[in-house]
Amino acid sequence: MVCKARHIAVLAAVMFCSIPGYSLSVSLSPDVASPALVGQMVTWNASSDAPEGSKVRFKFTARLPGGPSLLIRDFSPAPYFFWTASAREGDYLIEATIKNLDTGETATVLDRYSFNARTLGGTTVVNPTQNPQVFLFSAPPCTSGQRMRVEFVADGAPKQSTNFQYCTGNYSMNFYVAGLRPNTEYVAHSVLDTGDAFENGADVAFTSGAPPNFTESFELHHDDPNGTAFPVVLASNGYAVDLHGTPLWTSTATVSLLTRPAGNGLFWGVLEQQELPLEDQLIRQFDLVSMTVLETNAERVNEQLVAMGKRRISSFHHEVRTLPDGRIATLAAVEQTVNGRDILGDMIVVLDAELNVVWTWDTFDWLDVNRKAVLGEDCVPFAGGCPPFYNTASVEDWTHGNSLQMTPDGALLFSMRHQDWIVKINYDWSEGDGHIIWRMGPEGDFTFLGSDAWPWFSHQHDPNFDWTDPSRLLVFDNGNTRFEQNQGGNSRGQVFRIDEKQRTADYELSVDLGVLAAAVGSAQKLGQEGYHFDAGYVIQPDNSLAAYTIGVDPSGGINYQAKTKGLVYRSFRMSDLYTQY
Repeated sequence: MVCKARHIAVLAAVMFCSIPGYSLSVSLSPDVASPALVGQMVTWNASSDAPEGSKVRFKFTARLPGGPSLLIRDFSPAPYFFWTASAREGDYLIEATIKNLDTGETATVLDRYSFNARTLGGTTVVNPTQNPQVFLFSAPPCTSGQRMRVEFVADGAPKQSTNFQYCTGNYSMNFYVAGLRPNTEYVAHSVLDTGDAFENGADVAFTSGAPPNFTESFELHHDDPNGTAFPVVLASNGYAVDLHGTPLWTSTATVSLLTRPAGNGLFWGVLEQQELPLEDQLIRQFDLVSMTVLETNAERVNEQLVAMGKRRISSFHHEVRTLPDGRIATLAAVEQTVNGRDILGDMIVVLDAELNVVWTWDTFDWLDVNRKAVLGEDCVPFAGGCPPFYNTASVEDWTHGNSLQMTPDGALLFSMRHQDWIVKINYDWSEGDGHIIWRMGPEGDFTFLGSDAWPWFSHQHDPNFDWTDPSRLLVFDNGNTRFEQNQGGNSRGQVFRIDEKQRTADYELSVDLGVLAAAVGSAQKLGQEGYHFDAGYVIQPDNSLAAYTIGVDPSGGINYQAKTKGLVYRSFRMSDLYTQY
C-alpha cells in the first residue's frame, strides 16, 4: 500500500492510500429492463469493487445525449436511487460516480436507458402513478414554439391547472395531475396556447384513489367565503387538504419537514435527525410522486465549506427554498465553544443549481455572542425544535434561525427566534459582503410610531416582505417573550408598514389570533383577500397539541379557522399544488 499526504485548503493534511495494481470501478444496474414508459419508476443500484470497509460515496446524474447533466443526488452513502423521465421520452444517460474517501479515487459508469412515449397512435391518455391521488396526463407532440398545460375539474370542485410547458414538436407532453379529491371522477383536457388562441383538447375522464393511512382530522371553526382563489392548504407535514379538510395529496418523501413549495409541482424538505450522521443530514427537492429531484447532505457541503475556509455545519434545519435568482438558500447549524460556553448558532448557505456552495453567512462572524438567547434557551439531544449537534451534551440555543426570504432589492431577510430579531443582510444577489443592513425588534434599529405597549414580535416565525409592496412586512408573532413578561396573551398576526430609510415602523394590522402558539408558525399574503397565519403549536387543555389555520380579512377580522391535531410547522394557502411560495 502506498500512502500520500495531500493538503486540503491548507487547513488539514489528509492521508490517501492506494493499492498498487488496483483501480476503483463501479457498475450500475436498473431493476426494470430498458425501455420503460415515461413516468414508470426505475431503481438503479450501484456497486463497486472498493475494498471491504472502504468509506465510499455515490453521486447520480441523468441527461439526454447532447443535453445538460441533471444532478439528482450529490455524493452520499446511498448506492441507489429511484427515478423516471416524467416530462418526455428519449434515450437517457444515467451516470453514477463513486468516490473512495479513504484513497481519493473516483470512478464513473454510464448506463444508456430508454423511456418510451405513452401516446402511441396520437391519443391522449391518463395513467395512474404510485400515488393514488396523482395521475400522469400524456398528450401527443405539439408545434415547437407553442405551449401546453392541463386543466382538470370534478363536480363540486374548483377547476385547477398545471403549469405551462413549451412544446418541442417531436416529443409527447406529460404532466402530473394532482390536488385531487379521493375516489372522485375527474375530467382533464389539454390547453394549447398557439400564440393566437387557446385551444382545448379532448376530455379524458379518470377516477382518483384514496390516500393510504391518512389520519389527519379537521374541525372547521370559521368557513372561508366562497370563491377564494386559495382553496388548498399545504402543510409542512407533507399533505394538502381543501378548506374543509378533504385530503388532496400526501407525500411519502423521506423528510422531517416540507419547508416550501418550489413551483411546478416540486417541493423542498430537510431531513434532520439527531441519531443520523452528517452524511445523512439532508436537503432534498422532490416532486408530486415523492421522487427525489435534487439532494445533498451536510458532509458533502462541509467538504466545500472547509475548502473555502468556513466553519463546518452539523445539520440543516427549518428552511430550504429556491431564491428568485435561481439559487438555493438553506439554514444550517454551527457548533462553537466561545469563552467556555458551548453555543449553537446558524449559517446561511446558498448553493447553485449544481449544489455548489456559492455564498455563506455565519452568525458567529456577524453577531455578538454576549447577546444571549432572550429567554435563556438551551438544547439537549433529541429536544423538540433543536437541530442535531454532536460536540457536547447540551448547548446554548443562541439564535435559532427559522426562516429566510430574498427581498425585492436582493438582500436576505433572516429570522432569529431566540434573539427576537429580524435582520436584513447584504446578499446583493450573491455578490454582497454579508454586513447587517438593519435589525428589527426589541433593541433594534427601528422606531415604532404607534402606541402599543408591546409593538414588537417575539420568538417570531416566517417574516416576509410583500413583493407587490415592499413597505409591507408580514410576521407571525408567537409572543413568547411578551407572554413571559405579561404572564398571559395570545399570538398575533402582524403586518407592518415600514420606512427603511427613516427606520420607522407602524402597524397595518396586528391581530390577536385567539390562541398562543409557543412555537412554529407562518404568515402569507392572500392577494386582495387578506392574510393567512399558521398557529401550529397550541397546547390543548389535555396537554395535546393542535394546529390552527387562520384566515384574516384586510380589515383584521378572522374569516376562516380550521383546527387539526398535532404540530404543523408551516402551512400555505395555495391556488393549486403547482405554485411557488
